[in-house]
Amino acid sequence: MQVRPFEIAVPDDVLEDLRQRLRRTRWPDSVPDVGWEQGMPPEALRGLLRYWAEEFDWPAQERRLNSFDHFQAEVDGVEVHFVHAHGAGPDAVPLICSHGWPGSFIEFLELVPLLTDPASNGIEGPSFDLVIPSLPGYGFTRMAPREGVTKRFTASLWHRLMRGLGYKRYGAHGGDFGAGVANFMALDEPASLMGIHLTFLEDSPWTGGRPLSSAERAYREEVERWEGEEYAYGHIQRTKPQTLAYGLNDSPAGLAAWILEKWRSWSDSGGELERRFDRELLLTVLTIYWVTGTIGSSMRWYWDERRHGHSIGPGDFVSVPTAMAVFANEQVSEGMPPREWAERLYDIRRWTVMPRGGHFAALEEPRLLAEDIAAFFGELC
Repeated sequence: MQVRPFEIAVPDDVLEDLRQRLRRTRWPDSVPDVGWEQGMPPEALRGLLRYWAEEFDWPAQERRLNSFDHFQAEVDGVEVHFVHAHGAGPDAVPLICSHGWPGSFIEFLELVPLLTDPASNGIEGPSFDLVIPSLPGYGFTRMAPREGVTKRFTASLWHRLMRGLGYKRYGAHGGDFGAGVANFMALDEPASLMGIHLTFLEDSPWTGGRPLSSAERAYREEVERWEGEEYAYGHIQRTKPQTLAYGLNDSPAGLAAWILEKWRSWSDSGGELERRFDRELLLTVLTIYWVTGTIGSSMRWYWDERRHGHSIGPGDFVSVPTAMAVFANEQVSEGMPPREWAERLYDIRRWTVMPRGGHFAALEEPRLLAEDIAAFFGELC
């Protein structure tokens, strides 16, 4: 496997085109005084788009991102982009961290100093060699359109990547789709993994064995309620992602509304997006999707999972030691998963209920997450 240094460099004409499109936004009408009930209201979007067009300093963000060590490697025909940060000392634990939708690799950058040098940051546990890739079809891991880009497909890529980097045994961490990638890394090649650390139960366990507990029944009911009220985006993306991609790939206003509505509702924001995330961060996420033109390929994951994904069955069990950090405002915030639900699929060794934080845990509560990762892998070393 050839590994090449990579630098983020967005041409000026691409940025100018973005600014012009933002200035020409064609605003739809909206019902007054309904807040967020019908989606992102224009009053929540106008100021952000104005700032994106007139004041957002992408070159400064580009310099900040390039202060990390970026690389590309061709893995099974995919040009994988990743950040590689080495830990302090020769015994650092290799750990690959996977994001989900609608996120990006930048979610994990706050963890880099905390986990590569935990002692200097007052965290007990081993140091880590962090490998932080962009999922296939996301951001700077661009790829030709193809079918079958699933969690299992990506798990195989990640094993090849880690072995190509010289690691024989390593850990995996993930949330959202990234948690599912970690699952299949563990299901398919358990001998290579020390353990997996999750912040999300991406794959539902098989429930044909013992009867559901009352807590499990309540959780499943809450998930069904959430899907009925909040999963419209997923139904579209798993059935007709190409149709949606035309609008979002052509309109930065549409892209921003589609993504940021999820960042608001899935995070521990109290309904105030910029209370939890600063504007520069949000616009950096949006700009990465925009300049790489990957919103369509990122959404196609849902279609691929529906058509080509593996449903968990009675023969599936993750025997690799597993830790779960349950953040207080995950997507189904009123139906926190009971431990016995997760134990149907995983060998749970650590279960931590966090007092705050949400779906984007590595950005919302990086220290809480880093401490839990370090404690878990410290127990395994």
